[in-house]
Amino acid sequence: MTLLHYLYVALGSGLSLIFLPVVWSLWKNHKSRRLEFYQRLGYAPKKRGMTIKGRPRVWLHAVSVGEVKAAETVIRALDSLGTHVDIIFTTTTRTGEQYARQQLSGRATICFAPLDLWGSTGRFLTVHRPNFLVCMETELWPNWIVRAHRAGMKIAILNGRISSRSIRSYLVIRPLIKPALEKIDAFSMISKDDARRICLLGAPRHRILINGNVKMDAQDIVEGGMSIDGLRRLYTVDNETPVFIAGSVRGEEAELLMDVFLRLSEKLPKMLFIIAPRHVENSKRIAGLAKANGIPWQYRTELQKDNTKRHASLVVLDTMGELRQTYAIATVVFCGASLVPLGGQNILEAASQAKPVLYGPFMEDFKEERKLIENWGGGLCVKDKNILADRALYLLTHTKEAELMGSFAKKAVLLNRGAALRHAEVLNRVITDS
Repeated sequence: MTLLHYLYVALGSGLSLIFLPVVWSLWKNHKSRRLEFYQRLGYAPKKRGMTIKGRPRVWLHAVSVGEVKAAETVIRALDSLGTHVDIIFTTTTRTGEQYARQQLSGRATICFAPLDLWGSTGRFLTVHRPNFLVCMETELWPNWIVRAHRAGMKIAILNGRISSRSIRSYLVIRPLIKPALEKIDAFSMISKDDARRICLLGAPRHRILINGNVKMDAQDIVEGGMSIDGLRRLYTVDNETPVFIAGSVRGEEAELLMDVFLRLSEKLPKMLFIIAPRHVENSKRIAGLAKANGIPWQYRTELQKDNTKRHASLVVLDTMGELRQTYAIATVVFCGASLVPLGGQNILEAASQAKPVLYGPFMEDFKEERKLIENWGGGLCVKDKNILADRALYLLTHTKEAELMGSFAKKAVLLNRGAALRHAEVLNRVITDS
């Protein structure tokens, strides 16, 4: 352990003594938050879930819903290879944890990830006793890596990405990150750019592989989701209804989309306009903006409640895990976090549903996906709300062109599938070579 890492451990310990008592005082009377607090300190959930003797135990970490979906696809690919492992699945966000329970509760022990503190990490390893640490995308936590390595665990990064936006921050702490990266056994990265950036941070070049994006292998419809006919009944639309869906909306985009709605509704009074915030807790804010703009609106959860039917042109998607399946009824999709400088969101879910995809200029975290979809003619970049409204209106009123553009988007995804199996094969080699 380097001097810088000692300082990192000391700083983390000092800050935890200050802030953890404060968090505990805020969460102690909330059962779910209290359980999360214990798990973040490295303690086991009350229900341990699966513990099967004789199998290797893999600690698989995915931050939030998007990474959980990618991890789920890798797990399926790993199972298809006949690799039998017991999985301890951790997430960082509450939405990620909830989604993981929906999709993986029969396959893995699910809990919140420990904080990257020396004590919390050590406690987690003692309780769960994993043999391997696998992080989806790029979760580079020094204490996790160092303590796992000391415990004799093999470590792998799957579907690894380092965006042009995040590399600048990582380079600042390169002296801390580099010794940790040297302890990782395999880096299975998405693209050449991601591989180059992880190499700049100090990853050993001979351990880096390029295997594509697991999210290309996302299924068209979430298991257990509604059929297209069921969605149309739910939202009271038919084949002729223009449907605009704005997914993963963040920050000031909500205000911008109110203006887009007002412009589109003047031309298309029968349009359905669905807004899905990136974080479901922001649903109330979006509803408040609609009310302030005099726009009739409903929550998704109101539909079919006490036989309530949709009567408003604007629906706020206030549920978790439904966005991907809801894309199936869209005529046009806008993917958020891209009209504001927040790095963009995953455009592949809409593309895999054969929908034309619009997005803003701030797509730094999804450059490869944007390039792929644009090269096939399945997506368009819109630099502001006015161009978004113009492009959306054109596609909503020229449905044949929208369908053609959507078919190109889906073809781009279909022809680039197979990454999940390649990443799973990397993990399989790490496991079998141990």
